[in-house]
Amino acid sequence: MIHAALYPYTLPTRTLHVAIAILLALSATLGATWVAPQPVQAESSQSYDNPVLARITDDDDEGDEGVGNDQLGVVESCADPSIIHSAPPAGDGAWYMYCTTDPLNDEDFTFHLIPILRSVDLIEWEYVGDAFAARPPWAATTAGIWAPDINFFNGQYYLYYAVSESDASYDSARGSAIGVATAPTPIGPWVHHSAPVVEPHANPCCGPNSRRWVFDPDVLEWNGQKYMYYGSYFGGIAVRDLTPDGLATNPATQTEVATANKYEGAHVVPHDGYLYMFVSATDCCRGPLTGYSVFAGRAQNPRGPFVDKEGVGFLEGRTGGTPVISMNGNKWVGPGHNFVFTDFDGQDWTVYHAIDRTDPYFGGRPGFTKRPAMLDALDWVGGWPTVRGGFWASETQQPAPAAQPGLFTTYKPNVARYDKPGPLLADYSDEFNDGVLSPQWRWIRPPVPEVDWKEQNDHFRFNTQQADLFEGNNTAPVLIENAPPGDYMVEARVKFNVPAAGCCFNYQQAGLVIYRDDDSYIKLVHVSIWETRQTEFAKEQATAPAPGSLRYGNTVVGPPAEYTFLRIVKRNVGGVEYYRAYTSRDANSDGNPDDWQRGGVWTHELGQTTSHIGLVSMGGRGSIAEFDYVRTFRLIPGEPAGKPT
Repeated sequence: MIHAALYPYTLPTRTLHVAIAILLALSATLGATWVAPQPVQAESSQSYDNPVLARITDDDDEGDEGVGNDQLGVVESCADPSIIHSAPPAGDGAWYMYCTTDPLNDEDFTFHLIPILRSVDLIEWEYVGDAFAARPPWAATTAGIWAPDINFFNGQYYLYYAVSESDASYDSARGSAIGVATAPTPIGPWVHHSAPVVEPHANPCCGPNSRRWVFDPDVLEWNGQKYMYYGSYFGGIAVRDLTPDGLATNPATQTEVATANKYEGAHVVPHDGYLYMFVSATDCCRGPLTGYSVFAGRAQNPRGPFVDKEGVGFLEGRTGGTPVISMNGNKWVGPGHNFVFTDFDGQDWTVYHAIDRTDPYFGGRPGFTKRPAMLDALDWVGGWPTVRGGFWASETQQPAPAAQPGLFTTYKPNVARYDKPGPLLADYSDEFNDGVLSPQWRWIRPPVPEVDWKEQNDHFRFNTQQADLFEGNNTAPVLIENAPPGDYMVEARVKFNVPAAGCCFNYQQAGLVIYRDDDSYIKLVHVSIWETRQTEFAKEQATAPAPGSLRYGNTVVGPPAEYTFLRIVKRNVGGVEYYRAYTSRDANSDGNPDDWQRGGVWTHELGQTTSHIGLVSMGGRGSIAEFDYVRTFRLIPGEPAGKPT
């Protein structure tokens, strides 16, 4: 969503799944069959590996000569997962996970309407069927049924879900909506309610004939009142009161809680007197270049205001958000759309989806991203949530949760360290304080006219250019210097005078690049996106990973400010180049960054002798970037070291 070419207010990537379903003329599978409550197993697995892959079995012995339970593969995609413990005496003591509509694996191109997975120990899972055999009557026949949210109250189960498109007979604009089905058991039989819980309605920005994206439901019960959170990029995130029967919301109570064009997938969790809103940012589905990530803000009221660790609000133009999980450099990218729960030992965990960058697509079909379910511990560090103490998505064996009463988990938090600058590398640094651009710099396409740049008054002024650096559009000026050999950290402080809020200065941006050439770079910039201002951390590679796939991917880090500090840390571990982003909007009395937000990691192949440190200011004329300095440092040895896990 960060780049004009990526986010031109089209339907979300998930709509692709519906289009494929239409082309293949596929239908939903039959609903699941309830299994009578069974005593839970006494023991739990001691460890597990991501991803969560549920077995698909055939319990019908007909024609199988009495074998039964034949293994038919595993569920390789469970996007937007939601989870619940089916507690006795009404339930069977198992855990149930619900997935967005998708095929189950590479061989199965049926679009299952909310697959359901079951587990006793949260480790070994089994596919037990689909919630629905048909869409609700008010939905379009080809609508996507997405982002399930499972709840239990009033003595029954409530399964909320997003409907991407309503039927024209219900809403002539065919807007999206939130539906609900109820059932006596976690696997049904599910009965659709006859009307949406949240109806299609106008985008606050755009008049009565517009339709906001009414996606991604989440129910919170707080002080005896139930609330429904919903929304996505087009329109932002809102909350309404949910009626006691759970079947409707009150439009008169609608309150906007997160600005448009930054977040989706809200999930609100009480913790230590606060309500923490988890939200996901950027594009969910760009294959191995997916930078989807989770951020958090907190409030003391369900209606907000939700603010991040730095006190920046979700409704501000320079939109807040403290990173919870992003890429860490291992094989998992795009971790997002999470759901939080607590095990029987009091440890918090989160389920979410991510993408294996070595196996990103269904059936090898570029553009059709496969999103398996993931499970990792959630820790609270300084009052803020972070997955695995900041180590984020796990690729190695992990201690299992305490899935049943009387069990314990051996998981122990281990808090990740931040990279710290070591000795300054003076030959690769510049304070821009002598009025003349140092000979260490040179231009790739100098700005025209030349008055668009100048070193003056202890900074380097660089006006934004009507140019870009994005796949086929390689017109932007780039000011570059050689990068030092070995590992390093580069930091810049940039004042960007784009207004703090308001539309539209779209895709004007300024900041740092680690540049090999126009088609191979890492970029960290302060960027304007419609009414928001964000810090984009992006990667472009010269060749697509597969024919028909993409070359550019992006994530975001912390909120920017008028003056924003940007850091990129480069490490080479075992011949692989890792690039991590940090941002800060604060400074102490010495003028140095005080508080850093630690962002995600891209791997790249820019080369020790062919990469450069660079500055960009582009995306449209009219704004000015002033770089106070560029400082390059060695890293403190061993802080931190080794390949991410």
